[in-house]
Amino acid sequence: MTGEGSAPGAPAAGTPEAGGFAVDARDGRVGRVVGRSGPNVRLRPPGGGPEWECPSEAVRPASRGVVLRARVAEANRESQLPR
Repeated sequence: MTGEGSAPGAPAAGTPEAGGFAVDARDGRVGRVVGRSGPNVRLRPPGGGPEWECPSEAVRPASRGVVLRARVAEANRESQLPR
């Protein structure tokens, strides 16, 4: 369902924009939004790993606590990389 004034392909209301964290409500996985692929949202786990696609209706914004844990996971991963 598209509301008036909505651009085709625009994120659904409540879907975080690229770079934000979201939760896949189907299984509870947390990921950083990396883009869209048709009606799906592409997510990548904090700290890296393979991307996965999630239907936009199953994507929920991540709470502050979830975002904090995800950022810590990314910082820990980055600290382990060779310099």
